[in-house]
Amino acid sequence: MKTSATSLADLAFPADFAWGAATAAYQVEGAVAEEGRGESIWDRFSATEGKVRNGDSGAVACDFYHRYRDDVALMRELGVNAFRLSVAWPRIVPDGSGVANPAGLDFYDRLVDDLLAAGIRPFVTLYHWDLPQALEDRGGWPERGTVDAFCDYVEVVAARLGDRVDRWVTHNEPRVASWLGYGWGMHAPGRTNERDALAAAHHLLLSHGRAVEILRRESPHAQVGIVLDPFPVYPASAGASDAAAARHMDGFHNRWFLDPIFKGRYPEDLLDHFGANAPRVEDGDFRQIAVPLDFIGVNYYRREVVAHSENGARTVHMPDSDYTDMGWEVSPEGLYDLLVTIRDEYGPKAIYVTENGAAFGDLRAHDGSVRDPERQDYIAGHIRVIGRAIAAGVPIAGYFVWSFLDNFEWAHGYNKRFGIVYVDYPTLARIPKSSFYWYRDFIAAATRAALPRAASS
Repeated sequence: MKTSATSLADLAFPADFAWGAATAAYQVEGAVAEEGRGESIWDRFSATEGKVRNGDSGAVACDFYHRYRDDVALMRELGVNAFRLSVAWPRIVPDGSGVANPAGLDFYDRLVDDLLAAGIRPFVTLYHWDLPQALEDRGGWPERGTVDAFCDYVEVVAARLGDRVDRWVTHNEPRVASWLGYGWGMHAPGRTNERDALAAAHHLLLSHGRAVEILRRESPHAQVGIVLDPFPVYPASAGASDAAAARHMDGFHNRWFLDPIFKGRYPEDLLDHFGANAPRVEDGDFRQIAVPLDFIGVNYYRREVVAHSENGARTVHMPDSDYTDMGWEVSPEGLYDLLVTIRDEYGPKAIYVTENGAAFGDLRAHDGSVRDPERQDYIAGHIRVIGRAIAAGVPIAGYFVWSFLDNFEWAHGYNKRFGIVYVDYPTLARIPKSSFYWYRDFIAAATRAALPRAASS
C-alpha cells in the first residue's frame, strides 16, 4: 500500500530529535588488509565459494576507509545531526584478543572528530557481525570465552573514544548474528547447529550486559543501548492454529531477546520448545543481561503475517501489498504497532528507530540522476507513523534511514541497493538519489517546525 509524502502539519518532532543515517563497518569501509586490520569471519565467509552472490566481498565495498571525509561532507549536505556507524573489531584487535592496533584506533578517532566538527553526533555500534576470525577458530560466540574477548575490545575502544562519543550501541541484531550465522548458515561463519545458535545468542546478550558497565565506567556522560530487529507478527486468520503459529514466531524472533534484556528471563514457551538445546545459564547471567539501559534501538523493515503449517508457521503473501527487492512487505502500520507494543510490554526509557529502509532496483538515468520514488514513499510512510507514535506517547528519540550508501549487503553481495546515495561500484562515485533530496528537505522543515514548539514549551 503506497503512502504519499508526509505532511509536516500532521507531525510534531522534538527539537532534539536525532535525524540520522546508518552504515556498518564491513559493508562500507573496505581496506580489509590495510594498516594492521585482521581477518574477520566475513572475510573468510565471502572467500568461500557459493556463500555470497557473485563471489562478492567487502574487500573494497564503498572504500569509506579512504573516502570518509567526502562522505561526512555529503552527510552535512543531507542535514543529518546523527550518524550510526560500527567499529570493526578486527581493525582494533586483529587477533580478537591481545594487543590493540594503533592505526585502527586512529581511524575511528579521526572519523569521530570529523563528524563532531560537522555537527553530527556519532552513534557507535561496537559489534555489527565482524567477529575476528581468530576467535571463530577458537569456537566463536558459542564459547563463553568470546564474552571476555569482546569486553576487552570494548574497553580499548571506550578508553579511546569515550570522551567524545555519547551514544553507544553494544550489539546490532544479536538474533541475526546468532541464528543466520550459527543456526541456519546464511551468514558468517556459516554454521548450521541449533545448539550453537542458542549458545551464541546467550553469549551475545551476556557480553552486551557486561559491555554496558564498561561503557558507563569509561564514558560516564554517555547513553548506552542495544539494537534489536523485532517485527510484529500477525495471524493470517482468527483460527487458534494460526494464532499459535504467530505466538511461536513472535517468541522465536522477538521475545527471546527482548525478555532477557528487560525482564531477566527467557520465555517459558520457547524454553520448552528448545528443550535440551536451550543455552546453559550460569548464576548471575540474567542479572547481567538485564542491566538497565538508556535506550533500545529498533531496526524495522517489515511485518510478518503467518499461518500454521506442518513446520510450525509459514509466511503469507499479502496480494494487495507492495514488496521490496528483498521480498519484504511494505507495512508502516506494522512499525506503529511494534513501537506501541515495545512501550507497553517493556517500558524502555527511549527508543531509536536505528534502521529503516528498503532495497529497490535503482538505475541511473541518461542524465546521470537516480530517481527512487518507491524508497522516498517508503521513508515518508514510516516517518509518518513515527510521528503518530510520538503523539501517542511512545518515547521515540530518533530515526536513522538505512542506509546512507549503497553497500555490501551481506550474502546478497552488491545485488541489493538500500542507500539514499547511489554508489557506482566500478568508479565508487557517489550520486545522491531523489530520496536523499527528499529526506534533506524533510529534515530541514521538521527542524524548523520543532524550534518554535521547543521555545514555547
